[in-house]
Amino acid sequence: MVRVRIALSAISFFAGATLTEESAKPPVPDWAIPGSATHKQVPPPRDFHRTTVTVGSPIGIFDGQSDVGAAVAPGSATYDATTRAYTVNSAGYNIWYSRDEFRFLWKKMSGDVSLAADVAFPDANGYGDRKAVLVIRQSLDDDAKQVVVALHGQGMIQLAQRPAKGELTKDREFRVGGRGRPQGASPDSLVNDLAKRIGMEKRGHKFALFVSLEGEPMTQFGPALELDIDGPFYVGIGFCSHLPDVVDTAVLTNVVLANKAGKVR
Repeated sequence: MVRVRIALSAISFFAGATLTEESAKPPVPDWAIPGSATHKQVPPPRDFHRTTVTVGSPIGIFDGQSDVGAAVAPGSATYDATTRAYTVNSAGYNIWYSRDEFRFLWKKMSGDVSLAADVAFPDANGYGDRKAVLVIRQSLDDDAKQVVVALHGQGMIQLAQRPAKGELTKDREFRVGGRGRPQGASPDSLVNDLAKRIGMEKRGHKFALFVSLEGEPMTQFGPALELDIDGPFYVGIGFCSHLPDVVDTAVLTNVVLANKAGKVR
């Protein structure tokens, strides 16, 4: 009987600890909940910020990693040198509007940059607007000036910029797909492509998006955008689940990072 009472006491203790941890999480604001048929997502208040949480130890080719904007659920990342795979786990309401929440693996650089990676989403049932990203940003603040190349879970490809600290993000979006495919509900159904590889080139103050849909040589999509980002800046890869308190995963492999233009491949 003594053993039974001790075991039950231990169970109660740990259950209580779990409840305490859950109750200690910051509440999810209404504006952070994804848009749906019953909810309209709106920009966060301009004075809302969370301090970025940074781990300074190197990971792969990167100098450190950060939870930019400190999402309600902490992120993490690992690197497998054998497969050259970065597994990035993150919650986060979005990388959009005037502030961001995402796990960011970064290196401080100046000058021209070429950056590219293969992207995969292990959980086929993840939120459709989740995004794996290539990022060049002025600082680790949640509202930093930046340029982002993003591949979304349902295939949309994006070249976006926040023109100045705290301003709203603007972008150019690409959706590629086709009809007559076996995945479609009918021969007329449009099936989205999910690109295999995305890239970004910084050449002076111009930033260009590159894409490989199926492993073919990378091609520039659309015109470059222009933005002044002063060195040193932060360059790297990241992921956002687009769910403020739910962690999901992206795997980025075969990462190319060069301190010159013309090396996206």
